[in-house]
Amino acid sequence: MKIGFVSDSLGTLSFDDMLDQAVALGVSGVEVNTGGWSHAPHIDLPLLRGSAAARQSFMQAFESRGLEIISLNVNGNPLHPVDCKQSEDLHETIRLAGDLGITKICTMSGLPEGREGDLLPNWVVSSWPPEGQVAKEWQLKERLIPYWEKVLEMAPQCGVTQFALEMHGGQWAYNVPNLLRLREVLGPMIGANLDPSHMFWMGGDPIAAIDALGDAICHVHAKDAGFNEARHGVTTSLENGPLGLPSDRAWSFLTLGYGHDTLWWRQFCYRLRMVGYDGWLSIEHEDLLLDPIEGLEKSVALLREVMPVRIGGFTQLEI
Repeated sequence: MKIGFVSDSLGTLSFDDMLDQAVALGVSGVEVNTGGWSHAPHIDLPLLRGSAAARQSFMQAFESRGLEIISLNVNGNPLHPVDCKQSEDLHETIRLAGDLGITKICTMSGLPEGREGDLLPNWVVSSWPPEGQVAKEWQLKERLIPYWEKVLEMAPQCGVTQFALEMHGGQWAYNVPNLLRLREVLGPMIGANLDPSHMFWMGGDPIAAIDALGDAICHVHAKDAGFNEARHGVTTSLENGPLGLPSDRAWSFLTLGYGHDTLWWRQFCYRLRMVGYDGWLSIEHEDLLLDPIEGLEKSVALLREVMPVRIGGFTQLEI
């Protein structure tokens, strides 16, 4: 396994300063945000799409520091019923990946409207009332499958072979069953970006998710979450208060080790290895109470302590 981080974790730094900080942290690579919900402070998507010289300079900035580009990240809602920019960002990111020789895109499944003519996405999370399930099936058949079939037809022409979909609240594939259903319909180019923080706040078990997903896991975001029990007891996990006020929320995103201890993260990494995952642990710092550099330093130190580095094995003696 290798350690990196999502570039928006240091979104206030310039591109060069962000990469210099990656070197100082001792990580192996950076996952670059290109659009969607991100302002993409470290990349000029139109410039790179239009200029071979700009692309060469961009790649050289990584290579000269001994860093890898982990993937391009365009997290957002490409199936928003009226905001077309998020879908456009995904398509342009795929094209840029082709220009740069990058094969994996981190994004999300998207969440469409609940019926024709609606202007807002509709996140169905309950089996009652029954019209919710009708909407969920309509979303899959009328929006997700047709959209992703076109994306998967386009992507190989750009050299993109993998889409790591983050199981994120407010997306159609927010949990393991929905992600696997989408993968079953669309094929193995659709994989899971497993971010345990989202499973924590939604009440899931990331380690159980590893076993259920198996080789569908193609990316991992290393991010923690923790609960304010007094608030959680009265609001439940379905918290919709401002993210910027952690003291007033039922749950918040935290630096690694602040929500779940080193033993938990050791077990998480070991279970990933058990199902064959030996890829990136890409830290996504969204802890509002810790300075981003401090949060990354602590997260890198924790992962160095817990992650398997070498593939072990044993020789079975003949009897």
